[in-house]
Formats: sequence, structure tokens, C-alpha cells
Amino acid sequence: MSKNKDDLREIELTRHTEPPEEAELSGWQGAIAKFFQFRKYHTNFRTEILAGLTTFMTMAYILVVNPLILSDAIFLSQPRDLFAELVVATAISAAIGTLIMALYANYPFAMAPGMGLNAFFAYSVVLTLKIDWRLALSAILGEGLIFIALTLTSVRRQIVNAIPLVMKSATSVGIGLFIAYIGLSGDPKVGGAGIIVANQATKTGFGNLKEPATLMAVLGIFIAAAFIARRIKGALLWAILATALLGWILGVTPWPQGIVEIPTFPKDLFGQAFSGISQLNANNFLDFIAVLLVFLFVDLFDTVGTLAGVGLRAGYVNERGEMDRVDEALLADAVGTTAGAIVGTSTVTTFAESAAGVEVGGRTGFTALIVSLLLIASMIFIPIFKAIPPYATTPALVITGVLMMSAISTIRWGDPAESIPAFLTIFLIPLTYSIATGLAAGFISYPLIKTFQGKVREVSIATWILAAVFVARFAFMSSKFG
Repeated sequence: MSKNKDDLREIELTRHTEPPEEAELSGWQGAIAKFFQFRKYHTNFRTEILAGLTTFMTMAYILVVNPLILSDAIFLSQPRDLFAELVVATAISAAIGTLIMALYANYPFAMAPGMGLNAFFAYSVVLTLKIDWRLALSAILGEGLIFIALTLTSVRRQIVNAIPLVMKSATSVGIGLFIAYIGLSGDPKVGGAGIIVANQATKTGFGNLKEPATLMAVLGIFIAAAFIARRIKGALLWAILATALLGWILGVTPWPQGIVEIPTFPKDLFGQAFSGISQLNANNFLDFIAVLLVFLFVDLFDTVGTLAGVGLRAGYVNERGEMDRVDEALLADAVGTTAGAIVGTSTVTTFAESAAGVEVGGRTGFTALIVSLLLIASMIFIPIFKAIPPYATTPALVITGVLMMSAISTIRWGDPAESIPAFLTIFLIPLTYSIATGLAAGFISYPLIKTFQGKVREVSIATWILAAVFVARFAFMSSKFG
């Protein structure tokens, strides 16, 4: 048996293997278990619910952070005057995309407006290029419609399946480091961990343990590690809740300022992506096209990288390096982006934090269904979720990074055609804060090094095409936004 098959078998052994309960259930529970194929994926209600809760808790920050970023650019008379509407728009767009992922693709992946893309939307597109936010939403809508067309013609599936297995493994490891980096590097002044901080001399450095939030994050990591070591079910979720509760009790973070809050329907945002196109003219046409292409490039390869990396960890990648139902997953992503533009938010993408739920054992769309329901419920319970500080999610993100590192053992480090592209991918994903950039570096170097080895025949035409696309992406973004 080939080494790749052995590697995949090792990864498969990491999957959650609690006895299925589909056969013992009847009525609506049995129907749900059958629909989501609990038996096939060796899972059960308890595991899937815990996985959904864990994923939601690690990504719940987006319900506050995304509105904070977008409301600097999306407003009627002054910044932040549409904050409440953006909270609801964020929750609705994430819930729609995640629900489609659950029911149509049967994958445990959650979706939400992507970090980085929202900042680009607000600060580069609207505030720097002076493109009206309504027209910018039109660009997001155009991106989503293009993605739907590319998905229906299977172009995006071919891209995912064209990624060599070594690049899928490297992306999985890179995503693990990325989400751990996110968890460790938050600003302690606003509740972030502050374990990794900016440093003028060395770029980054170790934070200040005198910061209460930093101490709480460190304590939370040890709590999560203890729960994992004791094999406690739902360890990551309990670590988040325990860390948040300790922060409230010790006065590091204020207690929730309420329990429920009546959501504000996004009446000033809904449908603006359609009306915004009326503002397109000869003066802003080229900028509009450039913005649309940037959103298209970044979202495409962020999503592809996340699906490949987290999908490998979940055991969805077969021995040929292919994923089943990838078209369905990509369509969920495309529809999520389109729906997000219509309700008034930036690009919706598959969230890397989905890996946290996968590590708990989530294997089916029921995990994503739980996340979707929680996103809807969150519109009412925003005061509670807003009170959970970012440092409370640090333990789950760090431990997820640890667990995702296991894919590094499947890379043949003695082969330069694998080790160099893999290293570039793993290294650049967290340090450039971009899955797409890391994947691009690996994809460009992979076929070149294969060629230097005299093994050009081992490189598929699709791989060469993707490498060329990544080169074009770098050239375009450097010339337009460099």
C-alpha cells in the first residue's frame, strides 16, 4: 500500500468513533440520524450538538466584530448608526450559509462574513477608494453570482480536487497555526489574549503578564489542556465557558448587561446591493471591477483552502485527494455570499474555526445545523454573547491548532517538492493572516520544484493552471492595491 494511503488511514484513525445510535432511535430522532447519516460517520446527537456549540462559541465574536468594522463605513449620517442592523445582518447571512451547508452539503462547516474581507471592504474599498457602500455591496453580490455560476459548472470543484494531497495537509496545518495565532494575538485592552503582541524591534513579541486578560487567556489554555488530558467530552466548549465565567467572577470582564435584546431588522441595509448598482459610472467603473476581482480571488482561495485543510482533518479527503460533495459545499458558500450582500454585509465564507467543532467530533451537517440555529438565537441573546471576552475563546483556538498539527506527519519532508511548498504554505498562512496567500505560495512553488526535479509529468495541467492564476493574482493585487 502506498504511503499516501497509509497517511490517510492514520488521519482517519483520529476521527471520533463513538458507537452510532441511528439504529436505536425511532421517530423524528431516527429520521434526523438517517438524514445526516450518523451511522456512516460514526457519530451521534451528543457529539454533534457539542461540536456545534463549540464551533459557535469559537466564532461568536464575529457577531460583534463584523458590525464594529463595517459600521465604520456603512452608515447613514454617522459611523456606528447602523451597528444594531449590522449585527442582525451578520447573524442572518451566517445562518443562511451555514444552514445550506448543513442540509445540502451535510458538512459540519460553519459560515460567516470573513475577517480580513470585511476590513478590506470597509477601509480599502469604501473609505480609501471612496466607493459608496451600497455599490460595494453590489460588488459582493456580483462576486456571489459569479461563484454560483462557477460552482454549477463544477469549476470550483475541479480547483479543490486539483490541490495535491501534500498541499491539503500543509493547508490543514497552516489553518491550525492561523486560528491559534488569532486566539493568542488579540488586543488585551479590548479583552483579547495579548500573549503575542506587536513589537517595533522584532515585529512580534511576548505580551505582558500584568495584563489581566493575558493572564486569563494563559489560565484558560491550561484549563483546556487539563480537560483534553482527562478526555472530558466537550472539553473545548467547557474551557470557553469556564474561562469566561472566571473572568466575570474576578472582575476582569464585566458581567452581561442583560439577557435578551430585541433585534433590529436591517431595513436600511436590505436590498441596497441592488440599488447600489445605479451608482456605477465611467469614473468608478474600473475601481468597481478591480474590487469585485479582489473579492473573487481572496474568497475563492480562502474557501478552497479551508475546505481542503479542515476537510482532510475531518477525514473527507479520499486516497486520490478528492472530497465528496464538494460542489454542494461550494454552492453553500456562494449562496451565503449572495445572501449576505442582499441583507447588507461583506463576503460570507467558510470559517476556519469550524475546525474546533471537527476536533470535538462533529462529522455531519447536524453540527452545522446547530450552529445555524444558535446564530438565529444569538440575535436575541446578543448581550450574553457580547459579554464573552475574546480571551475566553483562546483556549479552544490554541488546542484546535495543536490537534490540527497532526497532519504535518503525512508530509514527506525528505522530498523538496513536498517540503518546500508545504513549509511556505504553513509559514505564510498565519504570518500573512491569509489562507489564500499561503496556499498561493505553496501552489506556485510546487510545480516549479517538481520540474526542477525532472518530474514535470507528475504535475497535472490543472495544477499548472492554478499556479498561473495565483501568479496573476499577486501581479494584479500588487499593481492595484500595492
